[in-house]
Amino acid sequence: MARILAFVPDLLFGSNVVEALRAAGHEPLLVSDVEAVRREAPGADALVVDLTADASERIEGVTGAQTGLPALAFYSHVEVDVREHAQQAGFDLVVPRSRMAREGPALVERLLNG
Repeated sequence: MARILAFVPDLLFGSNVVEALRAAGHEPLLVSDVEAVRREAPGADALVVDLTADASERIEGVTGAQTGLPALAFYSHVEVDVREHAQQAGFDLVVPRSRMAREGPALVERLLNG
């Protein structure tokens, strides 16, 4: 069981992410701001970040390199520039939100297993 830090300010989608990760045997912690990510990162095994709003702030504030965690980001499929920015910033996996909804636990497993 891994402790997964989920920076997903959208409470409805965040709840879905948390429940899917919990069902897969992980211990998810939902946070809603950059400061909470930084505060909780030392006790986590991986980071999941929602880039569907305030993407630049989140990309600059919580990449895996900054937290020391393997990091998965998801974005709105129409925002190709957000995907490119996140990849350049060093997120380990960057996927559309729809893929996160369908494959979230499998993507986190992939992230954890390198």
